[in-house]
Amino acid sequence: MKGKPWTREQEKQLRELVDSRESLEVIASKIGKSRAAIKMKMQRLGLEVVVRKPTDSRTTTSKLVLPVELPTVEEALKMLAGALRKACEANLSKVEVQRLQVVSNLARSYKEFFAEYVDYRGIEAELVEYRKEYEQLAKKAQDNAVKSAKT
Repeated sequence: MKGKPWTREQEKQLRELVDSRESLEVIASKIGKSRAAIKMKMQRLGLEVVVRKPTDSRTTTSKLVLPVELPTVEEALKMLAGALRKACEANLSKVEVQRLQVVSNLARSYKEFFAEYVDYRGIEAELVEYRKEYEQLAKKAQDNAVKSAKT
């Protein structure tokens, strides 16, 4: 079903509202058309669709606080054990259960990544030692070559 055609004035107003980064809801209310109609017109005109994130205080942000030191595997397992104990309680809300599942998955993943990290650190330390030994041997070989050339 097709709605009323757009006027040139409405198209101009749409462009101005998009340029001023107004939300889809605001644009729809100011122009007097549905959100779907606004989106379709924006796509036809090649305009950027503005999407605002909800301001709900429960939403997460992308900013993470990185720890100075990595928690040990034991600490990760303690978190997992705490989540397990809490999961055994009665009358948990759906949100609490989901949060505990996330904690469980993160603790499990952390344990695996931590083990890999420790392995890589060990390999890296060995590589540094081998590099030092190689440099010493190369220097010794060069010194011997110089001595041989002199004699």
